[in-house]
Amino acid sequence: MYDISALYEAKTVQEAVDLLTAHPDAIIIAGGSDVLIKIREGRLAGCKLVSIYGIDEMRGVKMEDDGTIRIGSLTSFSHIHADPVIKEHVPVLGEAVNMVGGPQIRAIGTIGGNTCNGVTSADSASTLFAYDAVLEITGPDGKRLVPISEFYTGPGRVALKTGELQTAVLIRKESYEGYHGCYIKYGMRNAMEIATTGCSVNVKLSDDKKTISDIRIGYGVAAPTPIRARSAEAKIKGLPVSPDTRALLGEAVLEDVTPRDSWRASKDFRLHLCSTMAMRAFTGAVRRAGGEIDD
Repeated sequence: MYDISALYEAKTVQEAVDLLTAHPDAIIIAGGSDVLIKIREGRLAGCKLVSIYGIDEMRGVKMEDDGTIRIGSLTSFSHIHADPVIKEHVPVLGEAVNMVGGPQIRAIGTIGGNTCNGVTSADSASTLFAYDAVLEITGPDGKRLVPISEFYTGPGRVALKTGELQTAVLIRKESYEGYHGCYIKYGMRNAMEIATTGCSVNVKLSDDKKTISDIRIGYGVAAPTPIRARSAEAKIKGLPVSPDTRALLGEAVLEDVTPRDSWRASKDFRLHLCSTMAMRAFTGAVRRAGGEIDD
């Protein structure tokens, strides 16, 4: 059933780097919720695997001294959802990963796997874009930091070089402090569904809760890779909290997104979703931030 030519197990990050360098054609496997399916379907038949599942140093969530939230890339969705640091400071990320698959997938699937598979439908991706996350990459030359906006290089492709693996997801204090957000996922079913479109909006309001001091808008399945709606953000920043601003946002995001036709949904329907979901997520984020806005 599983056609695997070799399996190497790493117990430390350095072991993983050494194995990936020695076997550049090998594929990293962690929880296996994506890789094993591809092997069983024959798309990766005869592959070599480097298992990083036993690297405990890549698990867990912690607050660093400078306020950066560090999420080990092997941390499961269920652990992220339940973690007190996540709940207090970046709750939208916990809500987003709790929409992945079912309980079994969330128990074994990891945030590193969700980002490194490169797909635009990853539930964590749009919210990580809205939090301006940075990815820690470790390889033969040591560690390097890559903004998540630069990590996705094309459909199913990410900026990992030979011998490298993603070791952590970092959300800096300035990227979450004072921000409140909302993630909305649309699928044909309410559970166990790949997103047709996903939208995550984070806002920072003025002290009187009347003005949009800053806004970040992340999308999944609105382009070949997850994206930020940067031109829409620029148009909305500094405007008053109002239904008119929300309506402008719904129009402005259409300049940023480039969805495609597929068997899941037509391009036109996805454009409608991108606009509607942005407005709904904006409303939810503003209300969580303490602002008032009519439906």
